[in-house]
Amino acid sequence: MAESARAGENVQSDPSDEVASCSVLVVDDNFQNLELLQAYLEELGYPVRTAHDGAEAIASVQAEQPDIILLDVMMPRMSGFQACQKLKASPATRDIPIIMVTALNEVGDVERAVEAGADDFLTKPVNRIELLTRVRSLLRVRLLKKQLDKAMSQMQAFKHGNG
Repeated sequence: MAESARAGENVQSDPSDEVASCSVLVVDDNFQNLELLQAYLEELGYPVRTAHDGAEAIASVQAEQPDIILLDVMMPRMSGFQACQKLKASPATRDIPIIMVTALNEVGDVERAVEAGADDFLTKPVNRIELLTRVRSLLRVRLLKKQLDKAMSQMQAFKHGNG
């Protein structure tokens, strides 16, 4: 445990890194879990919004899209699986990376998360370094995809302008 804490001290936010300015939506019906995940992420400078169930998460995403979503599985009104499926079904939100966070660790639960469209899966209790590494990795992929899409659009515009 002390080794994990020491390793965590080496995880620093780089102000010049675009990833550090990305926004995060954390969704969990348990206040303590929300606070913990929020603290881990805010420590590195990520702006964090929270929601308490899947329905609230979808409303929050529709109001303002985050760059990544941490989504608990077992919640009232709408489960994380259902929320993930709805978000991934919409062209407007399907590219937002979603990490399912849950105490469930059965193979079937991981399969359900993947089938719902989750990009990654973490089990509780969440390891701080594992969480931050996965968030940063998925945010880098998202930013690279945005850059690629922009470059492709510019190439198409150039091609049509000189065609």
